[in-house]
Amino acid sequence: MDVGTILISEIIGTMLLILLGDGVVANVLLGKTKGNNSGWIVITWAWGLAVFVGAYSSVALGGGAHLNPAVTVGLLVAGVVPAGDAIWYIVGAMLGAMLGAFLVWLHYYPHWAETADPGLKLAVFSTGPAIRNTVMNFISEVIGTFVLMFGILAASAATPLPGPFAVGLLVVVIGLALGGTTGYAINPARDLGPRIMHAILPIPGKGSSDWGYSWIPVVGPIVGAAIAGLLWGALPK
Repeated sequence: MDVGTILISEIIGTMLLILLGDGVVANVLLGKTKGNNSGWIVITWAWGLAVFVGAYSSVALGGGAHLNPAVTVGLLVAGVVPAGDAIWYIVGAMLGAMLGAFLVWLHYYPHWAETADPGLKLAVFSTGPAIRNTVMNFISEVIGTFVLMFGILAASAATPLPGPFAVGLLVVVIGLALGGTTGYAINPARDLGPRIMHAILPIPGKGSSDWGYSWIPVVGPIVGAAIAGLLWGALPK
């Protein structure tokens, strides 16, 4: 696949993923929105549908619909993606995530000033632990992303469902079953790109971007996806 196609499809797909995924979090958490306090079920289902929309759009543009550097690493380890393409998937996902976060900030612009808690503002952009425990938070991200990566590889081999739809459902069940510990980043670009935008955008009363935690939703998903890729490659099929 040529570099231009990879970049454009990853940027657009990941932009839509973050616009809709972080957008539902903004709708639920920010003050004076129509969806305020509508809860975890709304967030998890909308995130799954956001993956579906982003992935379908990426595929329609001729791309591979990774939308996630951890998925790129897992596919690289499994021998599915050539090393020369991997860096462009990662660059595209990061740029798309930052653009999507900017659009969420713009779309909900009047609501930032109506939200007193800086932690809620950060939660729109990036994940954080329910109980701060470095080792267990890291393990949670490893496990969640292992399930994501192994499920993607399995779905590509076995399911009759279209790939983006199957992965969207996979993200829903990960959120419902495993997301309560860290907010299931399971995607370094999904967390790091918007966290960077939180740090640089003029958000009233935004507080800290919590950089001390930020490595966990980056490294944990990469480790989890790499383990899944290695295991998939080793299993008889």
